[in-house]
Amino acid sequence: MSDSATSLSPLIHLVDDDAAVRDSLGLLISTVGLRVQTWADPHAFMAGFDRASIGAIVLDVRMPGISGLAVLEQLLAQGVDQPVVLLTGHGTVEMCRRAFKTGAAEFLEKPVDDEVLIEALQNAVRQHVRSRERHQADQQARERYAQLSGREREVLGLIVEGLTNKEIGRVLALSPRTVETHRANLFAKLGAESLAQLIRRYAALVQ
Repeated sequence: MSDSATSLSPLIHLVDDDAAVRDSLGLLISTVGLRVQTWADPHAFMAGFDRASIGAIVLDVRMPGISGLAVLEQLLAQGVDQPVVLLTGHGTVEMCRRAFKTGAAEFLEKPVDDEVLIEALQNAVRQHVRSRERHQADQQARERYAQLSGREREVLGLIVEGLTNKEIGRVLALSPRTVETHRANLFAKLGAESLAQLIRRYAALVQ
């Protein structure tokens, strides 16, 4: 596999102080084509894992020094967006409630069923890919919107309100031909191929 293909393939971070669990779950996860990076020390994980990678994080709840729940809380406070699957051999209803309230993607009890864990991780990876794609699309929309002139932004705002070219011209004291020119320019700058696409992508930015 090339370096670029490797960097784009999902990566699962497995954090557990039990070497036997790391070895067995790491092997299991790798059988479905997911890359795995194992960590015995949660502090080393938080200091060193690749936050830009696509994938998910598996955390054991009971670890020496710091619990998986505390790690989850710190990750969220730092803005980490990889979904987190928590594993525990001593789960309680209160622990489960706290995990989901904090933002865990899944909460599973040990010994975990192989199929259940794999399904949870594949769902988490799909969730993360969609989240990153939405974030990238939003960022691209903001960058394109920033390229519009003040007049083009005014025209866009009135398009979003549902006004026709003739109505926009009346509001802005412009000729219909001038409005049409601004309209064509903003469609080109924003990369929109239809009115529906233009409104769906940019309505939130003009409000």
